[in-house]
Amino acid sequence: MDTVLAIIAGGFIGSVLGFVGAGGAMLSVPILMYVFGFDPKPATTAALAVVFLAALSGLIPKARNKQILYRDAFVIWAIGSITNLGFSSIVDQIPDAIITSGFAGILLLAGASMLRPPKLDEHRRAPLPFLIVMSLIIGSMTGLFGIGGGFLAIPVLVLYFGTPQIVAAGTSLLIIAANSITAFIGHRSQWSDVQWHIPIIMGAGAIIVAQIASRLSHKTSPVVLRKSFAYLLFAISLFTLAKTYF
Repeated sequence: MDTVLAIIAGGFIGSVLGFVGAGGAMLSVPILMYVFGFDPKPATTAALAVVFLAALSGLIPKARNKQILYRDAFVIWAIGSITNLGFSSIVDQIPDAIITSGFAGILLLAGASMLRPPKLDEHRRAPLPFLIVMSLIIGSMTGLFGIGGGFLAIPVLVLYFGTPQIVAAGTSLLIIAANSITAFIGHRSQWSDVQWHIPIIMGAGAIIVAQIASRLSHKTSPVVLRKSFAYLLFAISLFTLAKTYF
């Protein structure tokens, strides 16, 4: 039964990453905690591996269609690595309640950002300090909560780099993959606490579905996808808070 659930969960995560370009870890962490009984810290560590594999898979069709800005992605990743590695190195010292509460807050923020995406006709340049701060925030979220930060990376790409939405989604996948593998290495003290067979199966399912969803993403309504995903994040956030404090 766990194997079947892991395949279904991986497919769900892969579809979200492929269609939306973000959100894989925001699903991976609660699935690992509440479906498979992982503790918060091993769940965030395992989620990093799952999302890295899924994002890497989703990059393949984006790269073939030239929908990735490599330089811009690596700039955001490099700046964010400061906080990413910093928080990854101390995450095992942080109480579980703080991890889950912070994660729930990030879900609320992510849901709100999905409901109010940046307008494509703005294409204005945000100041450099804004880019630096946002990159550091993305790195912090990855290091602490196992979240790749795609829901913030896409607005940064559109506003700062003037990137079209479809290219921003592809570039976001590269940022997620780079951030996830960086934080995963930083979480090496947690590796021995993870039961790896479940994340491996989830990752395999996510890889297959992410590629399919990535190819079909241009045929779907981005507005409907974002709104549906936003409400799902709100529900998961409330459930996480309830499980933490009640």
